[in-house]
Amino acid sequence: MIDRKSPVFVAGHKGLVGSAILRRLESEGFSDLRVVERKDLDLRDQSAVDTWFESERPKYVFLVAGTVGGIMANSTRPADFIYDNLMIHGTVVHASHRVEVEKLIYLGSSCIYPREADQPITESSLLSGPLEPTNESYALAKIAGIKLCEGYRRQYGDDFISAMPTNLYGQGDNFDEINGHVLPSLMRRFHEAKEEQQATVEVWGTGKAKREFLHVDDLADACLFLMDNYSDLEHINVGTGVDLSIQELAENIRDLIYPEAEIVFDSSKPDGMPRKVLDVSKLTELGWKARVPLSEGLTSTYKWFCDAKARGEIRE
Repeated sequence: MIDRKSPVFVAGHKGLVGSAILRRLESEGFSDLRVVERKDLDLRDQSAVDTWFESERPKYVFLVAGTVGGIMANSTRPADFIYDNLMIHGTVVHASHRVEVEKLIYLGSSCIYPREADQPITESSLLSGPLEPTNESYALAKIAGIKLCEGYRRQYGDDFISAMPTNLYGQGDNFDEINGHVLPSLMRRFHEAKEEQQATVEVWGTGKAKREFLHVDDLADACLFLMDNYSDLEHINVGTGVDLSIQELAENIRDLIYPEAEIVFDSSKPDGMPRKVLDVSKLTELGWKARVPLSEGLTSTYKWFCDAKARGEIRE
């Protein structure tokens, strides 16, 4: 187990994943958590990151910072997605090596796998075929992060590990209809349709694509579990191992928020990968399994969204 009293840096602590990891570490009794605001440290700047690491000297690092978004954001901002993420991964991993961080966990994404990968997707599917075009830039940056951690482990013996989570959701998510991921975007769309008493709600794509969803609190728990129990060159999948169609997801969200609405699919919009569900047997064999059922997670996430919106924390 990693030392609960040593300094721990959570890179990206304001995001969906970073905030969940902070909550998990606090609940576990970690007493020296280090964070820094984006305005105070640009993680794309190697010199600035080196200076911060020299000053703070973290012993453990959770590298969960990055530029993220859904299909539209990935499609319209490919340069941002590849540049920002390549630089953030590079600066933090290199600085961690320089100050001899004891252990680092880097979070990738299930979009690293080929579009036509066999399902469920095993870790060995990496680089076995072409990527999904709609998120290629993000995927390439995430693959580079995996190989970066592998490189520092091979060359220097650094205990840097990588975990690949499936699609995430939960409190603190980005509920923007255009730039957010599918689940929070749908949640907001149904919420606003209910407020405006619209008869229909449009959903992008055919609804046939299948996705797996993991509550972010489960991911945070898995990250701590891996920091305590895993040390290997190969990255490891984190998910539920269970998927559902986008149509089924939309129906679940509709039934929760606005049962009267009719769902209309816009097949002119992209579906992305036809199916994406992870093989999580490697993680299961280590002794970890997801615990938050989708129905429970959707309910708690929607409650958080409504509360945050009432506080003015959700942008109109």
